[in-house]
Amino acid sequence: MAYTEEQVNALQSALAKGERRVTFADKTVEYRSVDELRLALREVQKGLFLQASATGLWPRAPRQIHINTSKGT
Repeated sequence: MAYTEEQVNALQSALAKGERRVTFADKTVEYRSVDELRLALREVQKGLFLQASATGLWPRAPRQIHINTSKGT
């Protein structure tokens, strides 16, 4: 499933307020406990990371800098 930043923001906002009901887009989900909400947030964050990794957005491509020096003769 493709996750969005809006879903992460909605879950984080609900967690910060101590709410168990989260609404994003046209869906409302009510979690049984705050722990279940935390698990959902972790799952969405993990999904976003995997999506970004698959597209090459994260981790960033490594940069290499080569410096060549020589003693002047």
